[in-house]
Amino acid sequence: MTRSARIGATWFLLAWGVSIAWPAGESAELWKSARAKQDIHRFSTIITAQQVRDHLATDEGIDSAIQWCRETAVTKVYIEAFRSGYRASRDTLQHAKERFLAAGFDVSGCVTTTIVGKKSTGWNLISCYTDRGTQDRLQEIFEYTAALFDEIMIDDFWFTDCQCSDCDAARRSRTVTIGERTYPVPGDTWEDYRCELMVRLSRERILAPAKRVNPRAKLIIKYPKWYDRFQDRGYDVVRETKAFDRIWVGTETRDYDDRRWGGTPQYEGYFIMRWLGGIGGDKCGGGWFDPYGTTEQTYVEQARQTVLGGARESLLFCYGSLLKDTGPANVRALRACTAELFRVAEHVGRRRVIGVAAYKPPSSRPGSEPYVFDFVGMLGLPLVPCHEFPEDAKAALFSVHAVKDPKLPEKLATLIRRGIPILVTDGLARALDGRVQLDTANVRVLRVQGEPKRLLDLPQAALDALRQPLLKPLGRSFRAPNRVGLYLFADGSWVVENFNDKPATVELDGRTIRIGPRAWRYQWQ
Repeated sequence: MTRSARIGATWFLLAWGVSIAWPAGESAELWKSARAKQDIHRFSTIITAQQVRDHLATDEGIDSAIQWCRETAVTKVYIEAFRSGYRASRDTLQHAKERFLAAGFDVSGCVTTTIVGKKSTGWNLISCYTDRGTQDRLQEIFEYTAALFDEIMIDDFWFTDCQCSDCDAARRSRTVTIGERTYPVPGDTWEDYRCELMVRLSRERILAPAKRVNPRAKLIIKYPKWYDRFQDRGYDVVRETKAFDRIWVGTETRDYDDRRWGGTPQYEGYFIMRWLGGIGGDKCGGGWFDPYGTTEQTYVEQARQTVLGGARESLLFCYGSLLKDTGPANVRALRACTAELFRVAEHVGRRRVIGVAAYKPPSSRPGSEPYVFDFVGMLGLPLVPCHEFPEDAKAALFSVHAVKDPKLPEKLATLIRRGIPILVTDGLARALDGRVQLDTANVRVLRVQGEPKRLLDLPQAALDALRQPLLKPLGRSFRAPNRVGLYLFADGSWVVENFNDKPATVELDGRTIRIGPRAWRYQWQ
């Protein structure tokens, strides 16, 4: 909506006695700054379908949501039409959309594909998309949403784990049936079947019908954070990224020592943002994180890793959850550092990251080394995630994931002959035994021993020795304890983040730097 259209809508609402809460004081300055910076980085939030019903059904509720967004530097909202079997009313969605637009926000829609139709034999929120009725229902949901919004985000439940008799028969027949049309599947594994099924459904039951209803419609697929299992549930990140207009990245992490929410190293948000950003290029819009199982410190760490990962937008999931439990404290902490995050985002956006190339081919399996990249990043190795073999790397890391590449032995042998420092995991070393000569001066084997979490216990002396040869070709040196991340840029700029609960003293290029607990330091050239 143009500025003049927004003004017109605002006068329309005022004429009907609808109050609009404008921010004041510090909130007004934050909102003004957020509007000015939104082309560099912006904050957004989503209001789920059930929250649309509970929070946006009255003008008073919309007023509160608008005020909260302004106080939180949020300049875009995603108003969800469907989630878990519930479809928000057309009138409520339309009115809320008009109110937010009139208040100066950008507005998009969202769909969460949970409880769509026939239930999966796996997770009870997930559906069986082999089922024709479920396919029909899916299409109806996106047609309904496309009639209301020009942009639609799909939350990260766009997958299937069903193994019912119908799915199994289709898998064994090596065919996928979408409506009346049947397509061949290249293999008979669950990965083969599910990836083909979800790609075909995306094209024929989401994208095509949504764009018929609304030719302006742009659709975003949001990928979950569990990148090592994408292929198991039907996420084909190469073909789906090509099919959709944009992609989004789940950057939600936790303190690894807090296992209530799965224990996720904070560095994962950075790794997956950069890795999927490399696949998506300009299609990659931003990261998405939440307050569940977080403290104020770990919540802000999610924001930092999302920004360092190069995201152009940080989506705060979700409005209703941020009003309760850990949400209010997390939001206060985020508001306190929003201006700093804008500044860092501006610097990151102008610079090229450099470091140790970390090769993860799409749809590669981790073997005994799940999410090993996240743990290696916590060791102070500045990784540059890549989905294509890093032929021009100055230093490189290879894990079991790399065996997905059928030409790995010859490619890796060539890289070794170049003499660059290379770190390979012990799992990959075993897989390549007798196929690649790894007993050379420039290759070092990282002992993961099937438990990546063991890396978080390595002492500083071992880490300093590990980093030294890998950073030498970059002209850098780094000495630091475990759980301190290092991020390097081509112009000499750097960021160091301490994920420990106690202060850390580090040495970067011979310079001593003291960093407080859960804090970061940076220098821009």
